[in-house]
Amino acid sequence: MNDAANQHTGNRLYPRVTSFRARRGAVSPARQEAWDRVWPRIGKDVSDEKLDADAWFGRSAPLIVEIGCGTGTATAAMAQAEPQFNLIGIEVYKPGLAQLVQRIEREQIENLRLLRGDAVDVLENMIAPESLTGVRVFFPDPWPKARHHKRRLLQPETFALIATRLIPGGVLHVATDHADYAEWIGLYGNAEPQLIGMNEPTGGDPEAYRTKAPIGFERPITKFENKGLRAGSAITEFIWGKIES
Repeated sequence: MNDAANQHTGNRLYPRVTSFRARRGAVSPARQEAWDRVWPRIGKDVSDEKLDADAWFGRSAPLIVEIGCGTGTATAAMAQAEPQFNLIGIEVYKPGLAQLVQRIEREQIENLRLLRGDAVDVLENMIAPESLTGVRVFFPDPWPKARHHKRRLLQPETFALIATRLIPGGVLHVATDHADYAEWIGLYGNAEPQLIGMNEPTGGDPEAYRTKAPIGFERPITKFENKGLRAGSAITEFIWGKIES
């Protein structure tokens, strides 16, 4: 069987080499009911169908993708704070997505949609080139063991892929609390020729870009992150812009 056939007969939600840890968890009956009501309208599984974001949202607005939205605490807060944007969260973990789906229904968040699948697969096959105003990757799994580094989401090829999906001037915002992964991210992100640094860790001056960047540089601080900060974790944030030709 060829690779293409393998791709379509296997479970694309859990590809062979993944950038996420397999997690198991039950979805409560209440969340499953919310999923059944709301997911057909606001959610899609990964596929080869190019996304028509304007049709999906029912309006035209700058599009931001968050990779690895988890249970969506920060995702929902950003959507509510940024009504001028269309936001898409990408995640593979259904219990986390179900929690976010329930919140979207309860709080009537209209500018947020969800894609379930591996982010690289989604970016390659569903997102058109130069269609994203922003990409956010907050606290991706660091895969700390050296033999697992190939599973890290942010590889040189991923930086290049993200850059092709950003509009000229679009913003990539990454945050991590893992020192070794921060070095890795800085090394490969700064080496991507389509990107230019917009804050100190990327070699840029944030004040020179903050007012003219198409999306804000702020992000919500979750309870989980606050717990880490109290324990002494250091957060490193990277902000790049796609070079405008």
